[in-house]
Amino acid sequence: MTTGRKNTSNNKEWYTPKSFLLLVELMFGKISLDPCYNSESFVLADTVFELPFGDGILENWNDYKTIFCNPPYGKDKDRKTSIKDWIKKCHETSKTGSQIIALIPVATNTSHWKEYIFPSCSAICFIGKPRFDFVGAKNNGAPMAVCAVYWGNKIEKFSKIFGEIGNLMFPYMGRF
Repeated sequence: MTTGRKNTSNNKEWYTPKSFLLLVELMFGKISLDPCYNSESFVLADTVFELPFGDGILENWNDYKTIFCNPPYGKDKDRKTSIKDWIKKCHETSKTGSQIIALIPVATNTSHWKEYIFPSCSAICFIGKPRFDFVGAKNNGAPMAVCAVYWGNKIEKFSKIFGEIGNLMFPYMGRF
């Protein structure tokens, strides 16, 4: 469901802004897994899953302690997946004790927010419309607001680092 939004770019490869990755690296020290990697990505992770060699949805994430996930925002018709599948994977992996940060659109009316984010994440930082990096990028920001969703037990550290760039929310404080 697009809720009236239009795709404002034919380019589907919007890379995580380098300035945002610096915050993720401050949080984690080192990123152990990027399950949504591509050859143009700025993410420096110890392990990456990149199509067609590794499908981040199908691979096991449980052995990785720090995971950064900037999933595809649309539907993948060939693989029959959507952002909900990525968020579900973050939610399930968080139960193993991994720390996870996902950079996703703010769409709080969607089922993945209701089923996997609000009931289980530790913190959310609402960022606004950042300037993503991609080939041919113009100087305008993203067409939608985005946020960093955090699953993990270092809420104070997340708050200190990410509170500098956006508004924080702590939807599920009872888990820790």
